[in-house]
Amino acid sequence: MYEWIAKLNAVPFIKFFLMTTFSYSDPKSTEVSENPILLPSILELSREKLALAVIDMGEKTFRSTQLWRSLYRERVLSFDDISTLSKSFRQRLNETYSISPLSKSMFLTSSDSSTSKALYRLNDGELIESVLMRYETDGHRRNRKTACISTQAGCALGCTFCATGQQGFRRNLTVGEIVAQVIELDRIAYKEDQVQVVEGKRTKGELQGVTNVVFMGMGEPLANYDNVMASIKVLNDAQGLNIGARHITLSTVGLVPQILKLAEEALQINLAISLHAPDNVTRSQTMPVNRRYPVEELIRACHKYADLTNRRIFFEYVLLKEQNDSIDQARKLGRLLNGLHCHVNLIPVNPTKQGPFERTDLQSAKEFQGGLKQYGIPSTIRMEKGIDINAGCGQLRERAVDILGT
Repeated sequence: MYEWIAKLNAVPFIKFFLMTTFSYSDPKSTEVSENPILLPSILELSREKLALAVIDMGEKTFRSTQLWRSLYRERVLSFDDISTLSKSFRQRLNETYSISPLSKSMFLTSSDSSTSKALYRLNDGELIESVLMRYETDGHRRNRKTACISTQAGCALGCTFCATGQQGFRRNLTVGEIVAQVIELDRIAYKEDQVQVVEGKRTKGELQGVTNVVFMGMGEPLANYDNVMASIKVLNDAQGLNIGARHITLSTVGLVPQILKLAEEALQINLAISLHAPDNVTRSQTMPVNRRYPVEELIRACHKYADLTNRRIFFEYVLLKEQNDSIDQARKLGRLLNGLHCHVNLIPVNPTKQGPFERTDLQSAKEFQGGLKQYGIPSTIRMEKGIDINAGCGQLRERAVDILGT
């Protein structure tokens, strides 16, 4: 109903939508919530701490299990919706906690309906982004819905092609703020599934909501290590969101100590490395972190990670026109990754307002891919999603800040 909003570039009109409160429940609408959430979010509590909090309220331990399932499996919007709990207990919960620490400021859906991007305001006024990506069955994979979530407000690493890196670092997100993004997008995805059941496009047994989570939004996940690990535990919990570890991908620019630490966690998650260049000179031009952890050191850490975990590593390679997309650089990348169990995702850049780089065209991307193939390195040219709604990391926040001046 509101897909046309995503195509508008008229600043005054968008500003009107950003500053107006809506009551529509349509996930394709632009919504704003101006009601501050003052109580601490119950999503900040681990399962163990939630059990202790429930006992402190004078309730039996098993009530914490009911509460946990209601929060994460049933994705309730209000404590009053939890009918398995007594009215008096629900009242105490309402007086002590809020549920979500997020307030939706903007929600846009791409013209092809494949991608939606949400801009959330946190309790302290910071803005973060989350993306819901919808994939149809492609012959070797089932249809899926992926939540791309943020781990920091801003980012300190300053990658020159990234809108978030251009905005600077604000703060780490809490466990509750990370997990809440998945819950919010899961509600939307599940409602879409229910509509498709009514339409006869899927069966009730195919209700799934969000199936995959990628830590590829704003911020560097491994720079917020403890909170990210704790959030993965919540996402993976069988009594909650129950998202399998192999359906969770964590992306990093290459913080070597944390990569080696992650290898010891015995997690079956996927690791993605933002590489973006095959040599130190080129990589340092766009990724300042390379001066601290140069390419050779990073690749050694990747070999150790692969040896310890027996997991394939994914390398993200954003193609920047006339910067890192030549055939010679493709061959150099092939030699660098030779012998490492890996897969390369080639991603034409989403241009940013302050970024100096243009997109590599599809033909050049295919030629680059051919250069990798000479060294037996498997690769995929990433499907483009959400260009018309600024779906690249940090772009919607950048747009909102420009419009509202906040």
